[in-house]
Amino acid sequence: MINLVRFGTRDLDRAKAFYDEIAALVGATRAFDRPDLVAYRTADSGMLLIGMPFKGDATPGNGTQAGIQAASRAQVNAIHARATALGGTCEGRPGIRGDDPNGFYGAYFRDLDGNKLVVFRFGPPD
Repeated sequence: MINLVRFGTRDLDRAKAFYDEIAALVGATRAFDRPDLVAYRTADSGMLLIGMPFKGDATPGNGTQAGIQAASRAQVNAIHARATALGGTCEGRPGIRGDDPNGFYGAYFRDLDGNKLVVFRFGPPD
């Protein structure tokens, strides 16, 4: 349904270093790179844009969150671990959410600017 999300940053070079490593774990690459904005995507996905705001300071949205779909629970774990190792903050450790053991498996983190993301997989364990 939604194929594009944009987050603001206060430091684009720092954000690129963070997201380059997260993107690599899901097989995403830079779709384009401008002085004010970088975009990431896989061959079959929408885009995640990280850029300087058009006006004012970059601030994280209260209640705003974007999701990264993972191919496996192991990939969920790896992305969450890498994000926090890079200086992101944990907002929810990897695990099943809800009653279905084969349902939503997710982990939550904030990037270096405080933007909230979830990495998730639906389905049984790997």
